Formats: sequence, C-alpha cells, structure tokens
Amino acid sequence: MPKRERNRFVKRGQVLILKIEDYAFGGKGIARIRSKEGEFVVFIPNTLPGQIVKAQVKKSSKKYAECKLIEVLQNSEDEIAVPYQDIPGAPFIQLPIELQHKYKKESTLSLFKRIGKVENINDLFDEFISSPNIFHYRNKMEYTFSAIGYDRENKTDVDVFTLGFKRRGVWWMGDNLEKDSGLFDKQVEDNIKLIRKYCEATGLSPWHGPKREGFFRYFVVRKSYKTDQLLFNLVTTSYRLPEFDLNGFSTLLKDIFKERFCGLLHSINDETGDRTLATSGNSRLIEGEDKIVEELLGLNFEISMKSFFQTNPKSAEKLYSKVIDYALEIKEAIDNSVVMDLFCGTGTIGQILASKSSNAKIIGVDIITSAIEDAKKNSKRNNLKGLQFYASDVGKFLNEYPKYQNKIRTIILDPSRTGIAPKTLKKIININADRIVYVSCNPATQARDTVELIESGYKLKKLSLVDQFPHTSHIESIVLFEKL
Repeated sequence: MPKRERNRFVKRGQVLILKIEDYAFGGKGIARIRSKEGEFVVFIPNTLPGQIVKAQVKKSSKKYAECKLIEVLQNSEDEIAVPYQDIPGAPFIQLPIELQHKYKKESTLSLFKRIGKVENINDLFDEFISSPNIFHYRNKMEYTFSAIGYDRENKTDVDVFTLGFKRRGVWWMGDNLEKDSGLFDKQVEDNIKLIRKYCEATGLSPWHGPKREGFFRYFVVRKSYKTDQLLFNLVTTSYRLPEFDLNGFSTLLKDIFKERFCGLLHSINDETGDRTLATSGNSRLIEGEDKIVEELLGLNFEISMKSFFQTNPKSAEKLYSKVIDYALEIKEAIDNSVVMDLFCGTGTIGQILASKSSNAKIIGVDIITSAIEDAKKNSKRNNLKGLQFYASDVGKFLNEYPKYQNKIRTIILDPSRTGIAPKTLKKIININADRIVYVSCNPATQARDTVELIESGYKLKKLSLVDQFPHTSHIESIVLFEKL
C-alpha cells in the first residue's frame, strides 16, 4: 500500500454503517470512528444527529472522510412522522422546524467565527427569520421523466415509466411521485400520477439516461401566489413529436386544474446532457399565456418560464424587507444619493428600494442579459423612477465607470453561491462606500469575503438569517458592513 494510504481509517468506495453525532454547516452530519489510533471524522450530507446510516466513502484523507449517503437505516429520536412522500429535495422534512432552525443558526454562526474570524458573531446576531409557509412554499418545481425507476419495496432499480424526482445521488434513476411532497402545490403533486398515466398511455417512451434516448424529458410547473395560476412546460425530444397530441395534453391540464390553468409551453431538448432547457432547440406556446404575474411587497413582477425569481416568494418578502431595513437604517445615506445594486438579477431589491425612497438613484448591474431585460420591464410595469440597469460583468462595469469611486454611500451585494471573485471584491471595496448590505445564499463564501472586507476597513455591524428553504440545509444570510 502506498505510504499516503497507511494511516487511513477507511478507503475510497468502502461502505460504512455509522451513527451521526453532530451537525455541520450545509446539512452534513458528523460521525466518528474511534480506535486506539485516535478519532476519525466522517462527513455525510443530508443526515441528522441520532440517525444510523449506510454511506459510501467518496474521499478520504488522514484526518477525515467525505461520504455519499446510501440509506437512512434508523431515524433520529427527534424526527416525527409527516403525511408527505419523501423526496431528495426535503431531506430534513421529518425534523421539527424549531430544530432545523437551531442547527442552521448554530452552524452558520460558527462559519463566521472559523472562516470570517469574527469572534463576537453571537453578539452581532440580529434575527432568525423563518419562512411564513413551512410547507407548500415553492413556486416552481421540475419533475423528471425516466425509463428507469426505483422499486421502494425491494430497494432496487426497475424498468418502468417514471415521473417524479431523481433518486438522491443516482443520475439515471427516477422515483415516481405518488402524492404530495409537502414542498410545492398540493393539487399539482396529487395529480402527477394522473399526468404520468396519460403520457405512458401514448406509447412514447420516457428518457433513458444511460442509452440517451426517449421522448418525454421534463414537466415543469410555475405557480403564482398572487393569482394562484399555474404555468406549465412540457419538455421532450423532437423524436416522434408528430405522434404526440400537444393540444390533447393541454386539454388534460385544463380538465384537471380548471381556472388555475394559465398556459402550456412545449420545449424541445435533444441534447444528451441532464438539463431542463437546451442551449439549442425551441420553445413555443401551445395554449394560454406564456407568463404569470407575482407580487412582492406591493410590486408586480412578470415571470416567464425562463425567468429567475425567488422560489419562496412569501419568505423572499421577509428577506427583502430586512435588506431594505439595513439599507435604510440611516435614511440620509439613501436619499438624494446613488445606490449600487450589484449582482442585481431581475432588480427586485433595487425596485423595492426605489419604491421606499423616491429621491435615490439606483444602479443595478448583472451579467445575465435576460435578467436585466426583465428588470427593465418590471420597473416600467411598476412605474418606478430613478432606476438604471446594466447588463455587464460587475468587475468590468466598475472599471468602465471609475467616476463612482468615493461617490457611493450604499452598496447592495447579492452574488451567486460562489461568492465574489477576489479581484471584483477589491474593486467594490475601492468604491469606498460607507455601507455595504451583503446578501448571500451561501454564508460560507460570505464568511470568506468578510475577512477581506474587515481587513479593508469595514466592520461587521449585524447579521440576520432567513430560512428560505425549510427542510433543506440552505440558509440565506444578510450582513450589514460599515466603514470604520
């Protein structure tokens, strides 16, 4: 055995039976293997303290291993029964919400101590904001067709027409959704099996991942909480498309959902990769409308099937309200000044801020052109003034507009999960704003960026957490930084 393997407690590929003892950020359960040689730590995603699990080693080093969860053999004593079908998107649905909040808060604050070097983070903690809807909170769901299903009784794969979700960690195997999962719209999910049976009766095959062939690929649904309407998108290949009656499928949906039916789109995806919308191919409206309207804090947003929009709009209202509270804490820092909304997406935060402060000029920047187009349309729809949106890389934009240095008092940041590139963060710091409100869907990268901000003369004034996705490991964080 090579020298680097000698001190390892476990080997890559090895299957282990472990008891979870602790919880780490990101939904990773912590197990420990103890021997006369010492203690060895094992991380298993989507597990909870008290569970006994079967897991396979994916990565191993001298001090720890990372595993893939195969199966929960015994639940934690903390878990309770729920009337929903278990799905990969809700690994902690059986854990009472109070305990979910406890784990999320403790593990997130520990990141700011360990990575962000903020020793007094508990003193700076402001508020934990829970989702108004604990169940049925999502406004979009993607269901996958598969020719390979999962036999829950025998715990093996089987050749069967499947419409539901992929089995966790298995890209080629689907799991039929037979009833409400507790995450999305109950009426939709209680009728997925009826939609599946209709598609199966056509004789056209679902997608076979390993063979890279088949007709049916995805069924995507968007919901408006404002109107309660549903927008559907059926994604198929072009293979045997003339044999499928798209108008008949539209009639099925109208018969099931009645006045809730907003529209049906059909998209073609002939690519072999596992993504809902192809980079090539086309999408067309079969019947009804191709957009729905959603409302956030009194503003209306027109949403297409491709638009990015907050998945939990009721919780997003609470998140945005806290962001605006931080931004307006010193109102004179906003009034009659320029506010930068960087990584602005569809410009939701900037538009809400504009509705609260009519004297501010708000500049939104995002690299995604379609998001900026949506931002412009929605700001016009809401009759908001003082907003300018630019489709540009944030770093390049700041290079092209050096005139804003020392002229901006407030910056709002809402980057992607990867955080802010180091060079871009330096450019943001060089603007020399008085205040930065930093929103993050990944507190780990935010804690990393906190080190750079503190070293550059900012102090972390307060932090709040927002539970946008109950029953998952995800948490959103909002941090207010002030220039010393």
